[in-house]
Amino acid sequence: MVVALVGNPNTGKTALFNALTGFHRHVANYPGVTVELARGPIRDANAPIELLDLPGTYSLAAQSPDEAIVCHTLCGHAADTAPAAIIATIDASNPARNLYLVSQLLELGLPVVIALNMIDIARRRGLEVDAARLSARLGVPVVPVVAVEPATVTPLVRALEQTLAAPTPPTVRVPLPPPLAEATRALTAAVPDLRPGEAVRLLVDRAGWLRRAFGPRDTLDAALAAARQRLDRDGIDAATAEVRARYAWVDGVLDGVVRRTPPVGDTWTARIDRVVTHPVGGGVTLLCVLYAVFYAIYQGAAPLMAGLEQLFGWAGAGVAAVVPPGPLQSLLVDGVIAGVGAVVGFLPQILILFLALALLEDCGYMARAAFMVDRLMRPLGLSGRAFIPLLSSFACAVPAILGTRAIADRRERFITILIAPFMSCSARLPVYVLLIGAFVPPTAYLGGWLRLDALVMIAMYLVGVIVAIPVAFLLRHSAFRGPPAGFLLEMPTYKRPRARAVAQRVLHAGRSFLVRAGTIILLVNVVVWALGYFPRSAATQAAVDAQRLAQGWDDATYEAELAGAYLRDSYLGRLGRGLEPVLAPLHWDWRIGIGVLASFPAREVIVATLSTICNLGPEDDAQSASLRARLAELKWDGTDRPLFTLPVALSLMVFFALCAQCVSTLVVIGRETGSWAWPVVSFVGMTTIAYAGAWATGAAARAAGG
Repeated sequence: MVVALVGNPNTGKTALFNALTGFHRHVANYPGVTVELARGPIRDANAPIELLDLPGTYSLAAQSPDEAIVCHTLCGHAADTAPAAIIATIDASNPARNLYLVSQLLELGLPVVIALNMIDIARRRGLEVDAARLSARLGVPVVPVVAVEPATVTPLVRALEQTLAAPTPPTVRVPLPPPLAEATRALTAAVPDLRPGEAVRLLVDRAGWLRRAFGPRDTLDAALAAARQRLDRDGIDAATAEVRARYAWVDGVLDGVVRRTPPVGDTWTARIDRVVTHPVGGGVTLLCVLYAVFYAIYQGAAPLMAGLEQLFGWAGAGVAAVVPPGPLQSLLVDGVIAGVGAVVGFLPQILILFLALALLEDCGYMARAAFMVDRLMRPLGLSGRAFIPLLSSFACAVPAILGTRAIADRRERFITILIAPFMSCSARLPVYVLLIGAFVPPTAYLGGWLRLDALVMIAMYLVGVIVAIPVAFLLRHSAFRGPPAGFLLEMPTYKRPRARAVAQRVLHAGRSFLVRAGTIILLVNVVVWALGYFPRSAATQAAVDAQRLAQGWDDATYEAELAGAYLRDSYLGRLGRGLEPVLAPLHWDWRIGIGVLASFPAREVIVATLSTICNLGPEDDAQSASLRARLAELKWDGTDRPLFTLPVALSLMVFFALCAQCVSTLVVIGRETGSWAWPVVSFVGMTTIAYAGAWATGAAARAAGG
């Protein structure tokens, strides 16, 4: 038996779900879409009951895909999730707002049990709700609970079992205005299998979210059009009429049910909000919080990532010591182990990001952060909800895109996903460090307070932000045009984060990334390895052997020269040469082309690729003086003209600042949008912008005498 858990945001619904299921949850996609729904068995129940945690919503008048899923599920249009009953969660400290949704749930023909949650907070605020009287007026069980206190949840389970044993649909109905009530009756008469609650939803839902669930039905379309025409002739707006009628009903239900006692003194929430929502104090607090989150993602993950890198390095060395040199050894070490390392290497940043988000959301600060930045984001067609994911993109776009799940509006969420990769992530830093160190002189200005290399580094981080602004504006007025989404913001009370709930959310985020994105990332790494390894011709080795004899190379030099020769003659090298006509306007040659191609799995791979091309060892990194010197010595084939100059270095940095050279990001975009068309759009669009930006940067630098 499936029971749906429904409620407004910030009513403690997730805490109640965890309490009812004992944290034994699994996650599955809603049929046909990528939105995840948590499910779990209710513990201490006398019969198997599966609890389905639906997305939080204020109303069944769907305005987003998440809200549409709530409506579809409750109306029984998803076969494997059709509920037998509903648990409606109400915040006891704000029953008037919550009962609006309850009034809609009572009309769906499903048994309802109400969990009157957070009664402890309500009492501290001077509110006392008479649960017995409220139950009598609604005609359904109302059980007071405190979700974080397991003892208070047991009566809710018993009430649910009694309801399921003798299911009785609620009989209470909100008296609608006569024109809307008549239109509802006409619609149900024309379509006999339509329930009154569904009829009201269809009349109000002009966007068609619920209508899609019924499939092609000419009779329904004709009856719905006729009912809406009748309302239009009478000058009735169904949505407005419904809101007025329901809130009038709520006022009547709560009359005599809620007793208010003025609280003594200010609450802690009010005192804290005087600071964190103040135009000045709130801004300073937000900057400090965001800096802490950014620092934790960027620096806190560094030791863990270094440890994982060392661990996989040991694993590769161990395999290399056992497996003889050849294609199998290279596949295992450079393809599989390196690929798994690339996947797992993102895990610390993902876990830290979701830990920060879980703590901020659980304690109640996330709503304040969204409030503070909402006005700044509005011109871009975004709201305050998009700010945290965009900020975390400076560490890594992968967890940032996963973090957009908190954005309910589809248009806003997709815009945030598509502009997040423009923020310079940590993977771009090795490219900047290498090229700035090699070609940008450390010229000092203002007595040493400003340095040219530092200014260029800052510019690389700003260029993505600057480009993302018009891109977001263009997306909002083209592919995602439409009226701005309402930003209904509720300030929840501050609470102490629950360690178990936070840990579960973090672990789920990490597992989701490894299972969903990891397999495809590993596959792409193996493909790039194969392109860079084959073919291994005997002629190439013979030529390098002859050079070794002529020049007396030691073993290390010989291995580096041989690796470079194999890479130049590989399929990847041939692709690089094939790209030379495209790269010529940028003043790049095939070697830079190989670096760009090889870095498709991850941008930082270009450093190792350039090291191999320059016949240096794999230990040379972005800080290596030998690699920087070798890049400065590279010449165009057959000439004495330097390959790398300041304009070339600047253009390459701008290209990597703006391009979509990260398969991890593209994979996650595909997963989160539910379509592989958007990763293609992102890759093509960002690569085009990056190419144009690189060309303009190089041309400007050359014109300035660089």
